Amino acid sequence: MTQGIIHLENIQKSYFMGKHELQVLKGVSLDIFKNEYVALMGPSGSGKSTLMNIIGCLDTPTAGRYILNNNDVSEMKDNDLAEVRNKEIGFVFQQFNLLPRLTAAENVALPLVYAGMSRKLRTDKAMHVLDMVNLTDRSHHKPNELSGGQCQRVAIARALVNDPSIILADEPTGNLDTKTSYEIMEIFNKIHSNGNTIVLVTHEEDIANHAHRIVRLRDGMIESDKKNENVGEYTHH
Repeated sequence: MTQGIIHLENIQKSYFMGKHELQVLKGVSLDIFKNEYVALMGPSGSGKSTLMNIIGCLDTPTAGRYILNNNDVSEMKDNDLAEVRNKEIGFVFQQFNLLPRLTAAENVALPLVYAGMSRKLRTDKAMHVLDMVNLTDRSHHKPNELSGGQCQRVAIARALVNDPSIILADEPTGNLDTKTSYEIMEIFNKIHSNGNTIVLVTHEEDIANHAHRIVRLRDGMIESDKKNENVGEYTHH
């Protein structure tokens, strides 16, 4: 049996409030393969955010195994987790999390500063990914000089700059209007066709419909995991 780039085996997560145990994930097993485009869906309280944090190495499971790109990350200490996270995962959040004093290109290059790359190489790589999201002409602008959609494109470029094996997007269109959301989803389609693996967390059906596979969580367990037959059939409002 081939293992996915993301391999989750009976993942459980509990939080303890004093003696009271709150079980958020109750045994999730999931394989996501290279170049898949998967949407994680579920109502609030279903455990999808907790699962996303575990997939993104922001949190560790209480029980179960998580193998990411052949590394067992379920037992890792925080500083090792941080290293895996920086190398393997590009994050795109609903709040763009850009630094206001830096230009678009500087924001994009930030992960490379931590990787210890030379300034010229950083700039070249930043410009390359800004080109992928069609923002070369705005590279010297600061976030307050950009629209919401442009800020999200900067954030996507920043997620791509490290050549991560996985792009993890949490409600990436949550703060955007319908037309801009559609443009952002087009960019994810392009990134997917370039060979990236994408995990998209959303509660919106029309956003999830861009993904090729939809995994639905309910009460800390997988309720359904289906190939998306409607991919490519988007409704324009």
